[in-house]
Amino acid sequence: MIMKNILTTLLFVCILSSVNAQSIFGKWKSIDDETGKAKSIIEIYEKDRKVYGKIIEIINKDRANAVCDACKGDKKNQPILGMRIIEGLELEDDMYEGGTITNPENGKVYKCTLKLTEDSDTLRVRGYVAFFYKTQYWKRVE
Repeated sequence: MIMKNILTTLLFVCILSSVNAQSIFGKWKSIDDETGKAKSIIEIYEKDRKVYGKIIEIINKDRANAVCDACKGDKKNQPILGMRIIEGLELEDDMYEGGTITNPENGKVYKCTLKLTEDSDTLRVRGYVAFFYKTQYWKRVE
């Protein structure tokens, strides 16, 4: 009986960790696709059945107080730290789409898709306009 309880508990823990590992929700380290260096930590979360992401840490301490002077609208001259850069995505099959991502370095807003790679610790982040797109691969932060 004790062995059965231990096995049941172990199975439950394995299932929980597997489900969590396959979710896009949580903290991700953005990697600059040109330099390969970490830029920031983004927290991806769900609100009202849509997906959002905000910058919760800036790796380069010299940029910790930077503002988005190139942004338009309500993001104009707002601090990059704490800024919501991913907005309004919804799950479609195995990809999140239908929303936008803001590049706070140049203020541009792109259509966006998010998709976990096979290892589930890497997130493919794609911003695009028409047929032109740019892809980054973010790493999960434990």
